[in-house]
Order: sequence, then C-alpha cells, then structure tokens
Amino acid sequence: MTRSTSVELLSRLSRVCSLRTRSSAVTILASQLARSYSSAAAAAVKLSDDVSLETHTDIQRAAREQAKTRAAASFTSPDAASSGTSALQHAYQENTGFGTRPIYLDMQATTPTDPRVLDTMLKFYTGLYGNPHSNTHAYGWETNKEIENARDHIAKVINANSKEIIFTSGATESNNTVLKGVSRFYKKTKKHIITTRTEHKCVLEAARAMINEGFEVTFLNVDSQGLISMKELEESIRPDTCLVSIMAVNNEIGVMQPLKEIGALCREKKVHFHTDAAQAYGKIPIDVNEMNIDLLSISSHKIYGPKGIGALFVRRRPRVRLEPIISGGGQERGLRSGTLAPALVTGFGEAARLINQEYSSDIAHVSRLSKKLVDGLLSIDHTSLNGSPDHRYPGCINVSFAYVEGESLLMALRDIALSSGSACTSASLEPSYVLHALGKDDAMAHSSIRFGIGRFSTEQEVDYVIKAISERVKFLRELSPLWEMVQEGIDLNSIEWSGH
Repeated sequence: MTRSTSVELLSRLSRVCSLRTRSSAVTILASQLARSYSSAAAAAVKLSDDVSLETHTDIQRAAREQAKTRAAASFTSPDAASSGTSALQHAYQENTGFGTRPIYLDMQATTPTDPRVLDTMLKFYTGLYGNPHSNTHAYGWETNKEIENARDHIAKVINANSKEIIFTSGATESNNTVLKGVSRFYKKTKKHIITTRTEHKCVLEAARAMINEGFEVTFLNVDSQGLISMKELEESIRPDTCLVSIMAVNNEIGVMQPLKEIGALCREKKVHFHTDAAQAYGKIPIDVNEMNIDLLSISSHKIYGPKGIGALFVRRRPRVRLEPIISGGGQERGLRSGTLAPALVTGFGEAARLINQEYSSDIAHVSRLSKKLVDGLLSIDHTSLNGSPDHRYPGCINVSFAYVEGESLLMALRDIALSSGSACTSASLEPSYVLHALGKDDAMAHSSIRFGIGRFSTEQEVDYVIKAISERVKFLRELSPLWEMVQEGIDLNSIEWSGH
C-alpha cells in the first residue's frame, strides 16, 4: 500500500469518527486496510502490471480481473470488496506454464493434501510456534502435547504402541535408518541382509551401500505375478542374517507380499523383519503384532498428509536395536535427532486419524473405481495387467499396451497425470526394473503405464480416462508399422531384425 493511500485512508477515518464511535471507525479502517491488499483493491490503487498473487489460484484469470477493475472501478466501487475473492473460486486450476492442469491419477507418487489436514496444520504456523522439545514453559508443552496426540493416531493404524513410532523426514529416511542402522548394530556377529529385486530404489541403494561396508546381500527373485517364493526366502536365511526387508505393497504394480507368512518365518528364525509400507499404510489392513513385523516405514504424503514427514515403527518387545544415522540431541528415543516440525507432525497425525475414521469408505470407493478402470482398460486389444490380479492393492494399476511406446502415450495423454513407473526413477529412460523382474521384455516394460486411484478420484474422471486412452492407443497404433504387421497376422518373433 502506497503512502498516499495511507494518508487518504486516515483522512477518511477522521471524517467517519465525527459520525460514529471510535470502535466503529476502527472496524471500518481495518476493513479498508484489508481491502487494500485484495486483488481488486490493488487494482484501484494502481499496482504495477507484474504484481503476483501468492494464493493458489489461476494467475492469468486473476490478472484479467485486475485489469478490468482498474479500467472500470473507483476506490469506492461496491464491487471492490467482493471481486477480491472471486479469483479464489478458481483454486486448484492454476496455470503454471505447463498447460491446463490435468486429471490426477498418479496417487503412488503423492496424494493431494486433505483440506482437513491443512486446517489442522495452520495454527502451528501462527499461534502454536513453540519448540516441542522445550520442556520448561507452556509454548513447548502445548506443541509437544499435539505431537503426542498425532503419534497416537499414527500408531493406531497399525495396532502399535505410540512409543514405538519414531518420526523421520519420510519413508526414504526410515528405510535407510533400518537398512544401515540394524546392520551396523549387529555387524560384529551378523553380516547378511535379505531383500527383493522389486524394492523401492532407496532400499536397493541402501542395501548396495552396505555391500561396500562388508555385508552380503541376497536379492530375492519374484515370480511373473510379482510375488516372492517363501521357500526361497527360507533357504536364504542364514545364522548370520540380521535383517529381512520386503515391501508390503509395490509402488509400481501394487502387488501385496504375504506379510503374515514372512513375519512368522522371520520370528521363527530370530531374524528382524522390516517392511517398507509407504504404499500400504492406511490402504491395506496391517497389524504389526499379528504379522510379527519388527520395523515398518511410513510416509505421510501417501495418505493425504503433508510432504517432508514420515515415521518408522521400531518394536520395543522383543526389542529391536539399531544405530541412529543422524547424531544430535537424542530426540525420538535417541534414534532420530533433530527438532520436530509440529505443523508437519500434526498434519500427519490428522491424516492418520482420518484413515482410522474413513478406512472402510475409502477402500470401497477405491475398489469400485479401480474395477471400472481395469475392466475398461483391459477391454482394449493387446493389453495386460502387470502383477497379481488377486494379491494387489486396487488403487495401483499397471497396464501394458502392446505396440505402443509408453512415453509417447504419456505425451498423447497430457490431459491426464500418469506415470510410466516410479517417480523416483522417472528421470531415467531405462525400462522399469520392477517389470523386468517379472520377466517382461523391454518392449512390454516400455509400453506400461501406472494408474493411481485415491480418495478424491471421481467416476467421471475414470470414464474420461477410459475413453481418452482407448482413442489415443488406437491412434498411436495406427502409426506403428509393428501394429500393421500384427494386423496382417505376421508373428513378430519370427522376424530377424537387422542390426545397425
């Protein structure tokens, strides 16, 4: 607000004071000051053309509104007070320079933050700003109380004790803490780790890092359905095995591993069992006691919570020992030092509370839309579902479209936000290592697309996606000489391709 505008407001205030009480005048002044910062009033005060709106809105539309207001409205225009909020009606349709925002079906990469989660978080950016580890005054006590409430909500989802929940920055840190922390604690007597070939990149890279520290790592194979062999797992466990790490739900194909059977075997063999549950927490039933899970990684932004926060379940009885990978003030049972972010933690806790409250309706909604999408996609010729059709989380659907390049299909589907694999490896043009592990060749791996259904997905979106993909797959296949050969009945495996 410019100096001349402030003077004008004060002048008007003095005139109002002669007519009304001082309290009424203050109210009017506050209203005028608030309006002076709204987009419409900013137009009347002749803001520069490059003014930016910091709200999550359609910037171009808001700019047009400002221009119209500059041309048509005076400072006292009756529209000035109301037009400032009209741009907010276009929230979540922001023009970011990447075209019109598409339908979002990439729920395995991240989920939209639930508005109720945001409401819970906001107060910690204003009034409740105390350090939760400050135990000498009320500012610390009040934020610490909220953090412990959040810890309770998070623990209830997996039937754990709240004291067994350790906050981290996310599932990647949780996985690294387990793979490195457990191994280093037992390094004098146990030097063997077991995991699978289809784990998330952070688990695979952490396991490979331990090879450089002198550990042996066994990478279990999976079958064509994406499931491990319990017999192979049992044969791989040795007297010096310190850890078995097998993910609950695969982030690319949605396959669920038999956690209860794995947990029972590991407890019998006295080996710690860790599962990366970033894609499973709150989406499939998990009971850490019934399943004999010793360590479990969780991510907030996969359950409609904020990014930058996660958790690690560490069993207390029988006690699991591990070395912390971050040194400091000894917070979180000495396993993860650093000041917690109350806004993120409480947002995470609220997301977990909503999971407890709405689990049944969420699963029913996701399952219904998933069935409709799968049926629609598989009705297209030469398509196949990757991974087990029976043992999988319904919200993660991975389909191969033969004779179509997956990346070209994604380019043709710019109005739908999809992925051809994990967001953590999407910078690479290499075919998915997960699909390779299932026995898919390069062509099928390259032609695969992952679809994610979530709490806020709608039936209208699914209908649109089925129609759009059917049309664009047909169009792209008509451009392919391979498709033409298939239509003519030529067996592509019988062709000897010449090398260059």
